[in-house]
Amino acid sequence: MTVASTPLRFAPWTDRKGQLSPLRLAVFIGLLVPAVAIFADLIFGPMRPEPFKYALLESGRWVVRFLLLSLAITPFRRILGWNRLIGVRRMIGVSVLCYALLHLGFYAAQENWHLGKVASEIVLRVYLTIGFAALLGLIALGATSFDAAVRRMGRNWNLLHRLAYVIGVLALIHFFMQAKSDVTEPTLMAGLFILLMSYRVAGIAKLDISRSWVLGLCAAISAALTAGVEYSWYAIATGIPPKLVFLANFDLETAIRPAVWVAIIGIAVASLPLLRMLLGGIVQLRPAKA
Repeated sequence: MTVASTPLRFAPWTDRKGQLSPLRLAVFIGLLVPAVAIFADLIFGPMRPEPFKYALLESGRWVVRFLLLSLAITPFRRILGWNRLIGVRRMIGVSVLCYALLHLGFYAAQENWHLGKVASEIVLRVYLTIGFAALLGLIALGATSFDAAVRRMGRNWNLLHRLAYVIGVLALIHFFMQAKSDVTEPTLMAGLFILLMSYRVAGIAKLDISRSWVLGLCAAISAALTAGVEYSWYAIATGIPPKLVFLANFDLETAIRPAVWVAIIGIAVASLPLLRMLLGGIVQLRPAKA
């Protein structure tokens, strides 16, 4: 191996053998696309009275989305029987930290880089304090995401990285509090988080999440809990009648509410083992080549 090719051996799009991995390359590009879009909007987008507000909100949304994606890797590896998925989990996790730091940077830019004001706002505003606590947790996970840290920490590494679930809760609370009255997307993200946690609970209960009936049960429970979260938020934090919001879950002609989306996504996931079984049967029935 030449010296020039050595850095490429450890590139994000290569596997542990230093060979190009199409899966890792696709994930790497996908993780970059939102950041490119955010900066493109800043440079070439329309003039706004608060130029960094859109970038601030978008980067925050992608923190939550990618955090959920990182939490989805382990259950989907088991559901699909696709062990290679575990190879992109670290990359996605590091991207969550990068987008969170970017989010903080955009907030500082919006405050004209008055770092003293930024610090005081983080201390005085509860939703900013919660968001900053989530960022500190992400920094701790990012700093220990390397192979050397895994070997050095041993069993404690797994204990520390369970902090990802706490970070998920903190990030969602921050998302809800920042969104204020319209919490459609935060509720959907919370519902997907609940769905992912239901898979984990099912695993702890020794239920096989590669079975469709287990995944279907998780979907039903998660959808109900999502509707409960949305109802509770509107009842506690807004003046909007929560009963009307809850009844909107049954009015599909107006809009599909987050709880319904969680049910749809959960049912789609529950169909994956059946689809995998069907495709496996087709492969087995295919005649061998002479």
